Amino acid sequence: MLAPAPSRQDRMAMHNANKLKIGLFGANCSSGRAVTLVPERWSGSWQDNLKLGRMADEAGIDFLLPIGRWKGYGGDTDYQGATLETITWATGLLALTKRVTVFGTVHAPLFNPIIAAKEMVTADHIGEGRFGLNIVVGWNEGEFAMFGVKQREHEARYEYAQEWIDVIKMIWSDKENFDFTGKYLDMKGIRGKPKPFGGSRPVIMNAGASPVGQAFAIRNCDAFFLQASRTSLDEILALKNITAQNTPEEKFRQIRTGYAQGMGGLPIVGDPDHVASQLIDLSKAGLTGVAVSLVNYLDELPFFCAEVLPRLQRVGLREKR
Repeated sequence: MLAPAPSRQDRMAMHNANKLKIGLFGANCSSGRAVTLVPERWSGSWQDNLKLGRMADEAGIDFLLPIGRWKGYGGDTDYQGATLETITWATGLLALTKRVTVFGTVHAPLFNPIIAAKEMVTADHIGEGRFGLNIVVGWNEGEFAMFGVKQREHEARYEYAQEWIDVIKMIWSDKENFDFTGKYLDMKGIRGKPKPFGGSRPVIMNAGASPVGQAFAIRNCDAFFLQASRTSLDEILALKNITAQNTPEEKFRQIRTGYAQGMGGLPIVGDPDHVASQLIDLSKAGLTGVAVSLVNYLDELPFFCAEVLPRLQRVGLREKR
């Protein structure tokens, strides 16, 4: 028996009424997002990802968001050196979970849009409407060189991505046997069946930080993924009455840097009360979801779910389970 057809609103809300969505970020990569030598650092193996996906599903975690990485950074641990490709990773997890939304992170310049549209629709049917697309244009020159693909200038990256997502959305629509002619893509007789599960397309996310990237996200996406942008940091700090006006310049810079360190993330270190208060502050600053990374997801997620989530439930940011 198929699940009820999801509406656009269902998909955007990730099929629940949680005011602050909580997801897990980067588990498809070895070490996750923790640049560390500790022996318990994340393996990134499929076996551990499957255990984590099932654990997150049962615990009420809203989404799983992978990193689109193709080669590691070397060094003593080869940080993110072993990675699982994200659409196939998402497909496997969607087949073996029931509730959680699972994203694929897709480099538009590396995936033909017709192939990508078909792969994502397949994942979406397997997950009965729980697949999401995180579209990225790429920045790592070493990875592009590995593919033999020359990275475009910054604005041109988003021009290409606009044509790419236009084709994807048309394939997912009721259009059939259509042509597309743009600056970068020239395609004839395009057809794609089946359509996304239930007749509504997957939720789309983007993390563009530049003005061009932000404009792209606003035009095309349902969710805008922030990695601790300066504006967001200032809004969060202002909630704590820490501003450039009332704090010495060097002290303010140190505090902001502390918040923004860690591959663009926001480090939150402390007991459950502190962690919950930080997440509440993020919600007050206007964020509707947070993607969490942990040193070892399997070891640490049970404590997070047992201690932090109930605190968020008590202030009305999460549904009681």
